[in-house]
Amino acid sequence: MPANSWPDNNSYDELENLNSLLADLTEEEESEVEVLQPLTLPSRFKNRRRRAAIVLTIVWSGTVALHLVSWGTLFVLGLTTVLGFHAVVMVFASPRPKTEEMNGEYPYVSLLVAAKNEEAVIGNLVKNLCNLEYPSQKYEVWIVDDDSTDKTPQLLAELQEKYDNLKILRRKPESTGGKSGALNQVLPLAKGEIVAVFDADAKVSQDTLLRVVPLFQEDRVGAVQMRKAISNASTNYWTKAQSGEMTVDAVLQQQRINVGGIGELRGNGQFVRRKALLSCGGWNEETITDDLDLTLRLHLDNWDIELAFYPAVEEEGVTTAVGLWHQRNRWAEGGYQRYLDYWDLILKNRMGTRKTWDLLLLLIIQYILAIAGVPDLLMSLARHRLPILSPLTGLSISLSMLWMFSGLKQLRQEKPSNFFTYASMLLQAISGTIYMTHWFIVISFASIRMSVLPKRLKWVKTVHTGHTHEL
Repeated sequence: MPANSWPDNNSYDELENLNSLLADLTEEEESEVEVLQPLTLPSRFKNRRRRAAIVLTIVWSGTVALHLVSWGTLFVLGLTTVLGFHAVVMVFASPRPKTEEMNGEYPYVSLLVAAKNEEAVIGNLVKNLCNLEYPSQKYEVWIVDDDSTDKTPQLLAELQEKYDNLKILRRKPESTGGKSGALNQVLPLAKGEIVAVFDADAKVSQDTLLRVVPLFQEDRVGAVQMRKAISNASTNYWTKAQSGEMTVDAVLQQQRINVGGIGELRGNGQFVRRKALLSCGGWNEETITDDLDLTLRLHLDNWDIELAFYPAVEEEGVTTAVGLWHQRNRWAEGGYQRYLDYWDLILKNRMGTRKTWDLLLLLIIQYILAIAGVPDLLMSLARHRLPILSPLTGLSISLSMLWMFSGLKQLRQEKPSNFFTYASMLLQAISGTIYMTHWFIVISFASIRMSVLPKRLKWVKTVHTGHTHEL
């Protein structure tokens, strides 16, 4: 059932009624629901440019006002204190208990990959996924060939003769929806109670399913995201920096989950309970970041998302500055877009107080602060004073360095450490934090572009070389 089959209004009540009906469907009835034709595009996915322009106007005018009123500095210091207190709580939060071993019968798992022109990596991917340590009769691998024009179709045909659990769906040239459309199309054919999504350049350890699937024994868990790692981190500065960035992201998510906040999906290495996926409408074909959009809809539907720190899913990092710019702009736009799409549902506290609070604080530190940076800098130059948001910026940078150092330390696990080891990790954390400041520029640019230019669903493909995936 495509995500754009949501009720065509701004109310969540009709969706809640649909969810209760889906929960009681038999397997046969559920299959019928999945292939229903999509309804009219919901109104919440329209007028994104107008919403973005309204937010931009409010944030910019509010930032200018803070420079002009006498209590502006006190307001910023107060907000910094609140965010700092929340950060301290996150730092000292104890890990939540997780079920690490399977009790009872293993559930059926479907591994899905949407691939387009992936001849360089598809062979290694199939070999990897078709040889996991899991009962062979309990999992399948689906490759959706999204009308590839290279040798991907021929390679898949050869691989299908070799692996019994490999299944292939070839999309037609006129198919729409991108990755989301491909996943929605294959979902009715997949049999898994749990559906996992991997990118074509993914690489996982053989015990991945044995370690991730048991986490779904908790009824509240609707999805699990594997920690992402960069397989070609040693290639150059950009890939090494991305490796540190993935570490920051994993540690931050881990601590957010520990305090009852939001766990997030990251596309590659995401596992979703089929019932949860259907309850919130499948993958949204009206977004450029299906993982971030699905994250929010799962939480709005009262599901939790867990993080599997171990094992990690490896993927190729972008090797050029231009490629990184395109990728990060897409991530920034998609992440910001979901706030514009679901703002009313977030403010209605449908996720619960802790999750809503966590999400709003992330919005401030990750998006609002970056958007406000332009007028803050201009006003500081005009008035010959420091940017009024300097305390918030300093807190953001400090937290980034803290999470990166913590992540590097956690990755070492039981390995012995000494002064030089910690000094090396600190230098790496400082270097990585400097790199992370690029998000201020990316988000500022994306928010302005979204406010001015018409809606776009442009996706620039990340080219995979396969040079780091010799198995």
